[in-house]
Amino acid sequence: MPRFLAPLFRAATYARWLHLLTGTVFVAVVLLVYPGTETGRPLWWVVAVSAALDAALLGLAALLPATRRAEGVLAGLLLVPGREETIGVAPSAGWRDRGRTAVWLVARVGLGFAAGLATVHGLTTAVDLLTAPPWGPLLVPPFGLALLWLVVLAGRLQLALAVRLLGPSAADRLAAAELRAERLLERNRLARELHDSIGHALTVTVLQAGAAREVADQAFREKALEAIETTGRQAMEDLERMLVLLRETPDGAAAERPGLDRVPALFEAARAAGSPVEASIDPALAARLPGVVSREAYRIVQEGVTNALKHAPGTPIRVRAALDAGRLDLRCATALPVGPPRGGRAAGGRGLRGIRERAVLLGGEAEAGRADGDWVLSVRLPIRLAG
Repeated sequence: MPRFLAPLFRAATYARWLHLLTGTVFVAVVLLVYPGTETGRPLWWVVAVSAALDAALLGLAALLPATRRAEGVLAGLLLVPGREETIGVAPSAGWRDRGRTAVWLVARVGLGFAAGLATVHGLTTAVDLLTAPPWGPLLVPPFGLALLWLVVLAGRLQLALAVRLLGPSAADRLAAAELRAERLLERNRLARELHDSIGHALTVTVLQAGAAREVADQAFREKALEAIETTGRQAMEDLERMLVLLRETPDGAAAERPGLDRVPALFEAARAAGSPVEASIDPALAARLPGVVSREAYRIVQEGVTNALKHAPGTPIRVRAALDAGRLDLRCATALPVGPPRGGRAAGGRGLRGIRERAVLLGGEAEAGRADGDWVLSVRLPIRLAG
């Protein structure tokens, strides 16, 4: 029983009741102006003319963009939506919104008028029952309870209409979901960028620091420290660029991402870390590639070099990038005389998983595994040459 009576003691029930009664007030005002209450016409004619006039006025009001905002604010205050329910407060953005606003106004006034009539007749009936002994007074409590529950149900229906007609449409919700998906994909891309850039920098720094500690040659130490400084500065620049993009400032659009033309500096850092690099890349190749392919190719090569430095330090790294039948072939091979990398991370680690994701997004494919005594990363990307 308390659960059955609980809605009758909630303030939201009576706030919704007040919202319903505003529809009755609107219909009454229009009716008094025209056609009036004493026209000598049949009741059905008065009702039909009044309803048509109400609908016409509400349709005209819905044409104003501010009407949707006002209705949304009023509904949000009096209908008391829950956390999972959304009532918009933005003005109409187009004819679709104006049409939904018109439907809302007609539905809310119609439902409100019905609730107002039920309230008036219900109160009148309750008074009549009180003055109709002996059984009339006994019927007042259940009759009042039924009237209040009618108000509860009408308020819930009004709220459902407000959420559907004043809230975002199905197209709006789809557009919002697509926007959230795009933002998530962008943040995932930035996370991969940070992983590749910072992971490479840390790998080179650790190897250089370890080599400098083991080698007594002062010239070698100075060269190692210089490589650490250069790699750290580049990582800081990448980090700052990522933070600019994450803050979504206007400067983020102009932030520059490295392309395939930056791989020589990448190879120099690897050589300074003690791993010889043999590169077969046409210097003019980067200029011929679309920007997105060039940038993703750089990150792929960077991850391949980083994995080689991490899992097989000091061994030669052979990198090749070439165009073949409308696609870009990238290959990074490292000699592994003692089996695959430790723990198999190179075959299924986070970095190579990111490479596969990059390749798939560009319509290509990536493979990594042991071949002829080497650990080979092979990526194929379909392209359209820039010229």
